[in-house]
Amino acid sequence: MTVVTSPLAGTAIGLANVPDPVFSGAMVGPGTAVDPERKPIEAVAPVDGVLVSLHPHAYVVVDEQGHGVLTHLGIDTVQLNGEGFELLVSKGDTVRRGQALVRWDPSVIEAKGKSPVCPVIALEATMDALSDVRESDAVQPGDTLFGWE
Repeated sequence: MTVVTSPLAGTAIGLANVPDPVFSGAMVGPGTAVDPERKPIEAVAPVDGVLVSLHPHAYVVVDEQGHGVLTHLGIDTVQLNGEGFELLVSKGDTVRRGQALVRWDPSVIEAKGKSPVCPVIALEATMDALSDVRESDAVQPGDTLFGWE
């Protein structure tokens, strides 16, 4: 089983509360979301694996079971063209759970009119493949968000 942990400090809110129908409707995949603390923070790897996709606003880490986990930093943040995000790693890197991947400030994103809420998605998974999905309470980087069979 893959244990997916929080890439951020904040509050788990569940996918249904993400202000984007593509994520809230689980069209990208099942998972949960974190409403991050409003201060400069680092988004970290939610699993050990290879960074197969890396953009300022989003990244995908694939673990040794072949499970791809998408972390999307904010909603509609692709429209910022990388402004407010600093990449700390490169696509193709092997990363460890908890390793800092992107430095950003959710309060700056919010000031630009975007939601800083961060979906954490199990790509190409079914809802019944996930267990113990966290949809409330405070989380710190490394706290379990869900299990993936």
